[in-house]
Amino acid sequence: MSNFDFDLFVIGAGSGGVRASRVAASYGARVAVAEEHRVGGTCVIRGCVPKKLLVYGAHFAEDLKDARHFGWDVPDCKFDWDRLRDNVLAEVTRLEGLYGQTLESHKVTLFKTRATIIGPQKVRLADGQEITAERILIATGGWPFVPDFPGSEHAITSNEVFHLDKLPKRVVIAGGGYIANEFAGIFNEFGSKVTIVNRGDTILRGYDEQIRDRLLQISMTKGIEFRFNAPFESIEKKEDGSLTVHLGNCDPIDADIVLVAAGRVPNTKGLGLEEAGVELDKEGAVKVDDTNQSSVASIYAVGDVTNRIQLTPVAIREGQAFADSVFGGKPTTVDYANVPSAVFSHPPIGAVGMTEAEARNKLGTVRVYTSDFRAMKNVLAGRNERALYKMIVNEATDQVVGLHMIGPDAPEILQAAAVAVKAGLTKADFDATVALHPSMAEELVLLK
Repeated sequence: MSNFDFDLFVIGAGSGGVRASRVAASYGARVAVAEEHRVGGTCVIRGCVPKKLLVYGAHFAEDLKDARHFGWDVPDCKFDWDRLRDNVLAEVTRLEGLYGQTLESHKVTLFKTRATIIGPQKVRLADGQEITAERILIATGGWPFVPDFPGSEHAITSNEVFHLDKLPKRVVIAGGGYIANEFAGIFNEFGSKVTIVNRGDTILRGYDEQIRDRLLQISMTKGIEFRFNAPFESIEKKEDGSLTVHLGNCDPIDADIVLVAAGRVPNTKGLGLEEAGVELDKEGAVKVDDTNQSSVASIYAVGDVTNRIQLTPVAIREGQAFADSVFGGKPTTVDYANVPSAVFSHPPIGAVGMTEAEARNKLGTVRVYTSDFRAMKNVLAGRNERALYKMIVNEATDQVVGLHMIGPDAPEILQAAAVAVKAGLTKADFDATVALHPSMAEELVLLK
């Protein structure tokens, strides 16, 4: 029997922490988890899941209009923000309960409180209780970054946006990344006046240029406004509760809420990591090796807190690999090549592999295939909105090294196509596949 209270103590019960906990426990380890917020982490409680449910709700705005072109007599409909908000939060609570049940069924001890590290093998809970563990896993995720400027306290982040008392009529969103563009699409479909304000001149940095340009074009057509090269200077709160956003290189904008979506930073502040000798990078992320081990041999980290790839499935893979390696006797590392991603904008984006610019820089000579088309549903609905599929091929090997899509159901289609890119299939393999007609996905095997 170990002299420690636990074999593993996990700080953070998000996707990565829960996976690592239950898998380690299944191998016979004595495991404890501390979570100061709610079990489930960012994805389940205040991220992917509630956001996607809002995306579904927003889609009905266009679906109800389109239904008339398909013969349905749809009356004018009124949107009820309170009902959607409460239903989404109820689903989040249900999922939180399931995550808790998973830990309980695997006999993982759950401390619903904050824990900090006070030594290589010791943690302290908020009530002062000290607990020892042979190994400690940091899985505290990320936290929204809010720049410091006058009036920044009047802004909200993606943490609070799911709890709004009422639907705002005017929304200003700071940032150009996926969170900014997703909530811009959501609020725009709900009828709010949306303005995205970006300190730079590009949205969705890291995505293929043609795809992000197409989203910008469609978003502007839908009525979303953009202000580029416009850094925040201050937010002024008026007596009626409304806000005025003062910007550099741009006129002020009046708003009911200001949503800051300027990125996320590793959630390591105040955890005692540096005092314990754990090395952090300049952004506060825990530095780890291929086995998720930090500079302190007994302390590991997985998920967004390491700032490798900030995606829930990656955190889950890392948690699984950690538990398999350390407690299962099955050394495992995560392969970070060709990780697919999506932006649940309106319309959504799916991507895997290299962008055209990345491929040209790395490979030199590439072939690029595109299909620019209107989805069949959009044609009958009278919408001019066009989808764009793009394939990047290594000229030397014929291997497909990148797929980038924007259009209805793009993430659903991309997930299956990502298997082909991960497997190293060639353009000839795609060409040899018979098209599934009529579908949007068939465009992937018809690219010329």
